[in-house]
Amino acid sequence: MRQLRRSLTTRGAAFAGCGLVLVASGILLGQRDVTRVGVLLLALVAISLVLVRRHGLRLEVRRTAAPSRVAIDERAVVSVVVRNAEAMTSPVVMAEESIDYALGDRPRFVIPALRPGTTQEVQYTVRSHTRGVHRIGPLAVRVRDPFGLTMRAAAVGGQAEVVVLPRVVALPTGRSLGSGIGSEGSIPHMVALHGEDDQTIREYRDGDDLRRIHWPASARTGGLMVRQEDRPAKRRAVVLLDSRAGGHAGSGRSSSLEWCVTTAASVTAHVQSAGYAVHLVTADHGSDTGAHHDETLDDGLDTLARVTTGPDDGLKAVLHAASTVTSQGGLVVYVGGPLSDDDARALAALRQPGSAGVATVVDPTSFGGGRSRSSAEAPAEATAEVLRATGWTVTVVDARTTPAVAWSAVVGAQTVGVR
Repeated sequence: MRQLRRSLTTRGAAFAGCGLVLVASGILLGQRDVTRVGVLLLALVAISLVLVRRHGLRLEVRRTAAPSRVAIDERAVVSVVVRNAEAMTSPVVMAEESIDYALGDRPRFVIPALRPGTTQEVQYTVRSHTRGVHRIGPLAVRVRDPFGLTMRAAAVGGQAEVVVLPRVVALPTGRSLGSGIGSEGSIPHMVALHGEDDQTIREYRDGDDLRRIHWPASARTGGLMVRQEDRPAKRRAVVLLDSRAGGHAGSGRSSSLEWCVTTAASVTAHVQSAGYAVHLVTADHGSDTGAHHDETLDDGLDTLARVTTGPDDGLKAVLHAASTVTSQGGLVVYVGGPLSDDDARALAALRQPGSAGVATVVDPTSFGGGRSRSSAEAPAEATAEVLRATGWTVTVVDARTTPAVAWSAVVGAQTVGVR
């Protein structure tokens, strides 16, 4: 009965109700004409129910978003291709896309009658003011009978996603980002113990340029050998993001987590443009190690788009994963909230002697709608003091500080580490 009630429109429910009343009244009063009218109304509702269900609504939906990775406030065009998979012509369908509220209002459109195997393409644009992975789909479809008495609703499967990347802001260039210790890649002027040829010659691989074949080495070894082109060494930079729920406050775009994500994305892009080999380490609660490691800016931005707050012990996995990268030196950048004394000392130990460590520690109380505490009682200041005592350059920021100002505070001074 409940399913039947949902299938009736307001008009259909009125017709069914009037029909029942007329049938009952006609029988009680002995008025056959009244009874006939009631039976006619009920029959019309029953015929409408049959008409609206004679189609199986076997629709296939395929979605593509172009581009699938966009920046904040950038538009993406979503193409929805609907195909009629039935052996008979489909009815006119009213469709509504299910999309995340951050992408705007739900698009609504009408799909005309489609012959078997034919398709209809519909396009609409979406835009988000917040980063994240936003889902699109499924497609909710509705069919009405010609009289408007009944309605059939169904959800057609198929989903897509639009990844909205975090905002990247331009950061100022400081006097020094470190001494350069901690490098990646081979150094061309270094020669192996057995001579330069052994250092720069390797076996031929399919696809190698024939002009790079080293004929003397090929004659000596009996197989094709090619010259190995060395990569220039790059300085290493390790960016750590703290996403602990206990280290952040606020909600939405004004939260301290969003400030840290924007800063981490901006720092990653900034140091890579400065010629650093970048390593972004974030918490990953679904992995066995508990941490995620990205070595390119594109992968890092995609990871930052998916970052959410997690348990307070998630930072330990991040520090452990970063220790394997920082063991050979390099610039270490921390972006996050205040830490316990043990975590602060573990973070401080990541900076190797002769390398640089910089940190922007947010004061979460200012992001939660409250006022910043005094320096004597602020956990952020306590974390900053622990890091400064071990040679780090640290700044404490609040909700009014921009990422550019925070970065200028840590790189405007000499950041070469002390021994």
